[in-house]
Order: sequence, then structure tokens, then C-alpha cells
Amino acid sequence: MREIQFREALREAMSEEMRRDERVFLMGEEVAEYNGAYKVSQGMLDEFGAKRVIDTPIAELGFAGIGVGAAMNGLRPIIEFMTFNFSLVAIDQVINSAAKMMSMSGGQYTVPIVFRGPTGNAGMLSSQHSQNFESWYANTPGLKVVVPSNPYDAKGLLKSAIRDDDPVIFMESELMYGDKGQVPEEEYLIPIGQADIKRAGTDVTLVSFGKMMKIALKAAEELEAEGVSAEVIDLRSVRPIDYASVVSSVQKTNRLVIIEEAWPLSSISTEITYHIQRFAFDYLDAPVVRVNSRDLPLPYAPTLIEEILPNIKRTLEAVRTVMYR
Repeated sequence: MREIQFREALREAMSEEMRRDERVFLMGEEVAEYNGAYKVSQGMLDEFGAKRVIDTPIAELGFAGIGVGAAMNGLRPIIEFMTFNFSLVAIDQVINSAAKMMSMSGGQYTVPIVFRGPTGNAGMLSSQHSQNFESWYANTPGLKVVVPSNPYDAKGLLKSAIRDDDPVIFMESELMYGDKGQVPEEEYLIPIGQADIKRAGTDVTLVSFGKMMKIALKAAEELEAEGVSAEVIDLRSVRPIDYASVVSSVQKTNRLVIIEEAWPLSSISTEITYHIQRFAFDYLDAPVVRVNSRDLPLPYAPTLIEEILPNIKRTLEAVRTVMYR
């Protein structure tokens, strides 16, 4: 094991898969000559050349469509969006082409493509650059949606995504690219759709994914000082969702708090809440509580950002609510 950054874990995953399979290539804005907008692809142009690490114009719809066509014809593209906020320009290709092609062709075509890049708030970037699209894409049959929370998971999940024969949405965070974590030297894969218990507990279950896991884990630490044992589950993917792990945990703790950066309506937390009341209702000692971003476009001012986004204070309040404290 060695400690590397989140961006380095992603780079290793892409580079190892490109060495393993000549059909894999990377395409997106600034991925080549500039070494990536967040330096995720640093050095890859030098190793793999301009035919496999390809700079594009600022034309997301165009290069997403090229990627889909390449995947249908036997290649395995990795399409980088500088941010998933910009993927709205390309969403027709992602949903109407990539996600539906295998069904529409009666299984004659598969689309082994990865769309990856950062999602969510990254500081003072205001409304148009601070949105979360996990639940948007997870709403679409035919897509898999992965949201890792640390370098170890990021590398193992991205390698699995690149090898997957279905289109995968792989969502990162600008605020996590510099995070460090322990990653093995040897090759490993993490199956898509398998949640991970990051911390065992007995009194309340905290469920989250992506960078909100930092809040969940920090809240669990503070709760321990209050005598509350919190079990923390990292979903790691939100399509498919590992419902069984959440149900099993709630059967033990009898209480559930979900922390999610997205807006509350039609969110992943909404879906999990439904599933728990459907399949673990008799185990609940309190209603499920969600901690989401408030139902507003994210402003620019840092004081307002702090007020709108999920945070440790709101998470602790939610836990105290389900604990009747």
C-alpha cells in the first residue's frame, strides 16, 4: 500500500486499462496538451499518444456522440466532462443513445463507454456550476452510476467501469482530487453495485456517497463522543443501489439518516427512504430523516453556501431527531 491522491488513483486506473486493452481511449476538453483540467490525465498524452488521449473542442454534444459511436463499433471510450454541469449539453447522447441503444437494437449493439468528471458544489462557483446530477442519470434504465468517495474506491471502481459492457456515469468531485488515501500497488477491481460499511455501529445508520461521506464519517466521530454508535454506509454506486446492505443495517440499528448533496425532490435519498419503509418498516423505531441541500439554486456567497449545503451540524441534528434526543 502507498498513499496517493484521488486524481492519481483515477489516472492509474485509466492508464492500466489503456495498457491492458488497446481499444480504450480518453477524450475530452483539455485532457491531452493541458494534462487535464484537474491534472487527472497528467502524462497520459506522452505515454499513449494523440490517437488515444484526444483533446476536443468545447462541444460536449459532439464528442459525447463520437464516443457513443466509437463504443458501438468496438472501442471502449472514456469521455471526460470538465464538469457534469456541462453534460447537460450532451445529455441527449448520454440518455437517448448510450443508455437505450442495447434495448433499441435488440441486443445487437452494446455501448461500453464511461462518462466521467466532477459533480456537485466546488466552492464559490454559483448556481450553474454547482449542481448534482446523480439522481438525474440514475433515473435512466441502461446506465450505471458510480460516485466514489476515496482514492481506493475510485481506482477499483473506475477499472470496473472501463471493463463494463454497459455505459457508466462516473462522478467525482473537484474538492476531492487532492485527497490522499491508501491504494495497493497490485491490481484490484471493486464490483459496481456493492456498498461498503466504512464504520460499524449499533444505534443509527448513516448512508451517503461521494464527498458527503466526509460529513457522514465526521458526524459519526462526534456522535461517538455523545455515546451514539453510528454505522456508516458508503453506497459507492447509485445505480444499481445496494439496498440489501442498507436494509440489513437498519434491521440492526432501527434508525436511518441519509446525507446527500442533491436537492431533496426525486433524489437518491427519496428512493432509499421508500425502499426502507417498504422492506424494513417493522424495524424502524423512528421515521427516516434526510439531510439534503436546501431546495434552492446554490448562490455565490460562501456564507450562503454553508447554509444551503448539508453539513455536520444538520447531520447531528438529524441523528438526534431519530434518537429522540
